[in-house]
Amino acid sequence: MTTTQKLPNWDMTVIYPGLQAPEFEQGFAAGIREIDELAALFDQYQVAERPALVVDDALAQVFEAVLARYNEVLERSETLFTYINCFVDTNSEDTLAQAKLSELMNAYVRLSQLGTRFTAWIGSLDVEALLAKSEQARQHAHLLRRAQIQARHLMSPAEEMLASELNVSSGLAWSRLHGNLTSQLKVTLELEGETKEYPMSTVRNMSYSPDREVRRRAHEAELAAWKSVSVPLAASLNSIKNETNVLADKRGWSSALEATLFLNSIDQQTLDAMLEAARESFPDMRRYLKAKARALGLEKLSWYDLNAPISKSEKNWSYEAASRFIVEQFGSFSERLADLARSAFNENWIDAGPRPGKVDGAYCAGLRRGESRILANYSPSYESMSTLAHELGHAYHNLNMRERTALQSGSPMTLAETASIFCETIIRNAALKDANKQEQMAILSSSLQSSFMVVVDITSRFLFEQGVFEKRKQRELSVDELNNLMLDSQRQTYGDGLDEAVLHPYMWAVKGHYYSSDFPYYNYPYMFGLLFGLGLYARYQQDPEAFKQGYDELLSSTGIANATELAARFGIDIRSKDFWRSSLAIVRQDIERLEELVDTL
Repeated sequence: MTTTQKLPNWDMTVIYPGLQAPEFEQGFAAGIREIDELAALFDQYQVAERPALVVDDALAQVFEAVLARYNEVLERSETLFTYINCFVDTNSEDTLAQAKLSELMNAYVRLSQLGTRFTAWIGSLDVEALLAKSEQARQHAHLLRRAQIQARHLMSPAEEMLASELNVSSGLAWSRLHGNLTSQLKVTLELEGETKEYPMSTVRNMSYSPDREVRRRAHEAELAAWKSVSVPLAASLNSIKNETNVLADKRGWSSALEATLFLNSIDQQTLDAMLEAARESFPDMRRYLKAKARALGLEKLSWYDLNAPISKSEKNWSYEAASRFIVEQFGSFSERLADLARSAFNENWIDAGPRPGKVDGAYCAGLRRGESRILANYSPSYESMSTLAHELGHAYHNLNMRERTALQSGSPMTLAETASIFCETIIRNAALKDANKQEQMAILSSSLQSSFMVVVDITSRFLFEQGVFEKRKQRELSVDELNNLMLDSQRQTYGDGLDEAVLHPYMWAVKGHYYSSDFPYYNYPYMFGLLFGLGLYARYQQDPEAFKQGYDELLSSTGIANATELAARFGIDIRSKDFWRSSLAIVRQDIERLEELVDTL
């Protein structure tokens, strides 16, 4: 891969030299073959839904053999998927990568079917008797007990097999369409008398420009571009939500929300407590927007002002400067965390710069045990540095999972943000420490914008998605209906903090989080992650050494215990609204500090 704007691209040659290399072809064929061999093993031992089985020593041995092989295949499949997907996400026009990903997805159908069979098999067993006979079972106790519950929500074997086969040309296909369309979307924009086409990711980055006219033009051009592809994206969204509704109903869930609460390892009481505390905080959050408007000399912010810098920072947040700062500040917590960041920068784990064909946003994906790959669209700003720190937090989480099996590493989304928010907070506090008042204002504004989006905008997304799921039970929604539902959700949450005439009706088209049939309600876990992470950071500040002793183990355990149990290790009750209020109080303190700086300067 070549570099763009002198920013590094990730190195994938540690797995294979390239997609056209013989080593890749051999590895790809081996990965497909291993899935077929696992299927044969499942057939041999009749791993599927069966009448209640007596758990004796022989069955315990069969379980351990199946479990070990299943974990091995899952781990190797993840590496193969991440390897290929990294080529697709950095160049969606790479036809070979797209073809290989499509072929792998067909194999993943079989792997998904085997996962369903494994869950059904566990549902046929006396799990407590199995735990008494097998050490390997005891190490996977959390997974097995959850599998028993999940087994009660399976359709018949034939229906589950059909659903997984159709998913390739339904849910997954619609999701890929969204990814391909949005990554290849070009935006026609006139700036300084010159009209050019830009990648969507570049245009969206213009929302950080200090020039309001640039932001306005970029916003209007962006909306026009989304409108041009709104029909196929609406078809994608309608199809995915209908598929999710149908399958949730057929599997005996009361709603898609109930199903996702189970996936995210929390209950309705926890979600309600968090969302109610968030709504209570909206007046404070709108104070932030009004303070930002005063700083920009505006009567009220428009949507395109949300990311505008309110103060010029003298700091040079180039990629190189950000890399050095992150490593240094991570070291203030632990040398292990700093070493992780050094590895990521020195060994080219990061694909940093925006370019045509590359997907927007940022993410971290596990490549192999303890090693990750990070996609970013870096611009020289504090915001981009903060995003890097966030994604490196995910990589640190993956590092702490290194000794876990593939099945033990399946963290729910709610807990997947724990390390990323913690690392983001380390960087924010360090940047504030030595900053002058102008720089403090810039950093606080950026940090609060992130918190605002996670608390307020995530609530708007939740309301929007809830509305789509309900309305989709009756019929498809038109582009205009989706736009209106999005605008209504934004008005309910942003309130008088924004100019209601300049919102973002196509945010449903922007966010890939809506386009997953496997993970409905993909948005609210980010709010959980932010507020849980802030709560953990507060515990760290109270007693740093005691916190450090349990933190890595907490990250290592997110796939083997539920959120309530893990939070209790640090004295946190996530079912209590008071905990969520205490985390939001940290955000409120930052708002008050920003207001003081704005009114002073």
